[in-house]
Amino acid sequence: MKIVEVIVVKRTYKILKTDMELFGAALVQAHVYVVSVDEELRVTFEDYGGIVEEIKPESVKIAGKIFMRNQLEFRVDLIAGENPE
Repeated sequence: MKIVEVIVVKRTYKILKTDMELFGAALVQAHVYVVSVDEELRVTFEDYGGIVEEIKPESVKIAGKIFMRNQLEFRVDLIAGENPE
């Protein structure tokens, strides 16, 4: 009999939507990761990400890669107890 172990990790994160939120993440050199969310709200991890290097109206450059803002979500993990607002 094969035993399978499943580990579930709950993450508390903030979605970075505005230029100011992305700029703030860049300023403090927060690690930003990239996910896509489909119409059924299924989340797919797209890239481990890194530090925000450049912010444009249509894209964000993170760790040398360019990601389209209208197709993806940019997230940063919150410290336990931190207010997400």
